[in-house]
Amino acid sequence: MSVFTNPAAGAPEQARAYVEAVLGLLGERDPMDVLRATPGAIAQAIIGLSSAQRRQPEAPGKWSINDVLQHLGDSEIVWSWRLRLILSQDRPTLTGYDQDAWAARLGYTEALAEDSLELFAVLRRANLRLLTRATPADLKRVGLHAERGEESLEHQRRLYAGHDLLHLRQIARIRAAVVPSS
Repeated sequence: MSVFTNPAAGAPEQARAYVEAVLGLLGERDPMDVLRATPGAIAQAIIGLSSAQRRQPEAPGKWSINDVLQHLGDSEIVWSWRLRLILSQDRPTLTGYDQDAWAARLGYTEALAEDSLELFAVLRRANLRLLTRATPADLKRVGLHAERGEESLEHQRRLYAGHDLLHLRQIARIRAAVVPSS
């Protein structure tokens, strides 16, 4: 199992390894720059792909590009909620979710890439508006993640930027697997 696999019922060590790996992808980059650039980078990454190519997984049992796009939209829904809780409540509880169960039960295979990307972009703009106006004190506010413990808004900002980079890499890898070389 990859360190980038984030099972909802995983052990605390798995959660820590996942967070460290995702933050490692971000490195010293400015998380706000990454968060702002991701919707456009995703749109660029899928140019020229047919609907069939976007729906084809890189291997049996793996996600397709469409699955990844819908995951990013749903992940942004989750972050929208967490972000608002942290900004408006003192030390709110942040629930986890099982991304594979969401994919299976919420019809990721039927999702349209254009709809998923639009959902992601609209939610990201709304989240960026809140993050842009956040004060240094706001960025120190924390929520209590059910699986990972205390997380500040600053930490989440870095984590979601790394998550973006993870899935941009995944999209590039899937594209390479499903588009025949010329």
